[in-house]
Amino acid sequence: MYSLREGKVADLPRVLELIKELALYEKAPEQVTNTLEMMEKDGFGPNPVYGLFVCEKKESGEIIGIAIYYYRYSTWKGKRLYLEDIVVTESERGNGAGKLLFDRVMKKCLEANCTGMMWQVLDWNEPAINFYKKYGAYLEAGWLNAHLQDYEIEKLLP
Repeated sequence: MYSLREGKVADLPRVLELIKELALYEKAPEQVTNTLEMMEKDGFGPNPVYGLFVCEKKESGEIIGIAIYYYRYSTWKGKRLYLEDIVVTESERGNGAGKLLFDRVMKKCLEANCTGMMWQVLDWNEPAINFYKKYGAYLEAGWLNAHLQDYEIEKLLP
C-alpha cells in the first residue's frame, strides 16, 4: 500500500503543502512562513539542518505523508533525535502510514547513535496522543515552550 524513502528536493512542493495542511489542522495556518527556497537550502544545501522521510502510495507514487527530524544536544542525555513533525494527509490517516513513518524515524534514531528521540504533541490532539501512547511514549508535563522570532531578537539586541 505504501513505500517509504528519504525525501528529495523535487518533493518539497508537496512537503510544504502537507506542512500547510498540518497548520490548518492545528488552527494556525497563518504561522507558516517557511518557503520552498528556505526548505531547499536548509535541508539540501551544504549544511543540512533537517532530514526528511516521505511516504508514498505504491500504486501512484503520490506523497501522502512526511516525517521531518533533526538532531539536538541535551546536556543531560547527549545527542537526541528531535521529530519535528509527522504529517499524513487527512484522507490517509488511520491506514498505517503514520506508523511506517514513526517506525522509520525510530530506526534513524538508532542508526545515528542517538540516546533517544523527542517530539511535541498538542494537548488537545487526542488522535496523536493515543497514537504515541501505543508506543508507550512518556508525555511530559511541567515544561513550557518558549521562543523568540528573528524580528523580535533584532529589536532586543543593540
